Amino acid sequence: MQQKNDKTVNLALVIGEVVNNLRITKKNCSINRFAREYELDAGNTSRIEKGLIEVKVVTLWKIAEALDMKLSDLIKEVEDRVGKDFHFIDD
Repeated sequence: MQQKNDKTVNLALVIGEVVNNLRITKKNCSINRFAREYELDAGNTSRIEKGLIEVKVVTLWKIAEALDMKLSDLIKEVEDRVGKDFHFIDD
C-alpha cells in the first residue's frame, strides 16, 4: 500500500482542480450528469475532483475522453498547474 505524502496529496488536489475546471468549462454539467453520460462512477469522480483519492490511469483516460481531449493534454494541464519545480524524487 502506498503511503500518502505531501507531494502525492498535492498532486491529487491539482488533478482534481483541473478535472473540475475542465468539466465545468467544457461540459457545463454536474458531476452526476457527467458521470452518468460517460459511464463513470459519480462518487469516485467527486472524490477525484476533491483530491481525496489518487486517480488510476485508466480512469483518468476515460475522463480525458469524456472531456474530448487526449490523456496527454490532460496531463499537460496538470503539469502546467503543479509547476516546473514539482518532482517526486528529491536530489
